[in-house]
Amino acid sequence: MKSTHLLTPFGSESTAAEVLRGVGLHGRRAIVTGASSGIGIETARALCAARADVVIAVRDIEAGVHAAADIAATVSHASIRSTQLDLADLASVAAFVEAWRGPLHILVNNAGIMATPETRSPRGWEFQFATNHLGHFALSLGLHRALAKAEGARIVSVSSGGHSLSRVVFDDIHFRARPYQPWLAYGQSKTANALFAVEAAQRWADDGITANALMPGAIRSNLQRHLDAVELARMEARMNGSADFAWKTPEQGAATSELLAASPLLEGVAGRHFEDCNEAEPNVQGSRRRVADYALDTEDAARLWEVSTAMLAS
Repeated sequence: MKSTHLLTPFGSESTAAEVLRGVGLHGRRAIVTGASSGIGIETARALCAARADVVIAVRDIEAGVHAAADIAATVSHASIRSTQLDLADLASVAAFVEAWRGPLHILVNNAGIMATPETRSPRGWEFQFATNHLGHFALSLGLHRALAKAEGARIVSVSSGGHSLSRVVFDDIHFRARPYQPWLAYGQSKTANALFAVEAAQRWADDGITANALMPGAIRSNLQRHLDAVELARMEARMNGSADFAWKTPEQGAATSELLAASPLLEGVAGRHFEDCNEAEPNVQGSRRRVADYALDTEDAARLWEVSTAMLAS
């Protein structure tokens, strides 16, 4: 049974640097996917500032090189490098895993795409599910041995308030029988991110690995690149009309990721969902804040793991 609801001294306006103030990560190794911009680069920056050895894994290697240089310019002692990783391409994931050596203490599954036009991965999978969930699932499985070697590794799964748009539709994950809807596909993939943390926490507890998921909040970033002007305006109007909504800076958006990745306050905590640097309250109907019950459902989490494993093996 889950213990008491976890609250911290931090909140929606806290920044990544504030969450890690006084935390020392010397000798710890971290991977942050999708860290060339947005909350990803700020997550990597704060980990570097805490003296972790950080690898930013990105699809666009040129953007990754620029991001690493930006971090090095702002963190004098930064141990940072960039490497190529295309989460939609399982060969790229396998190559990344094969090249990794030694333990891995922190894995931040941060990369994501949102509301894309209907697209298929090389395996024929719906592209958002393939990138946001299956790519990270394959990466995490491939790095499991390295995580276990760390003896206390943490996995951070970046979900979204968009998970409230759809549970995982197991009967038609890849929109082969139903009309494709970009936001439903996005919501399903973000629910999958949350369910992954639930099941990983259960399966890998004996390896000393903890996994948690989070909603970072709304941040204006490259994530919205697939939205046209009309859709973006509609989304912003909907958000701005919510009484409990406020835009965050990338530094604020990265704060909850840092809490899960390295804060002593999360020692031994696993299988939970966070937002605004605190454990998320249950969702209320019609809200995109808090966490839906289906995103923490242990049966769905176990089913998703088996289904995902079968997809990777097909």
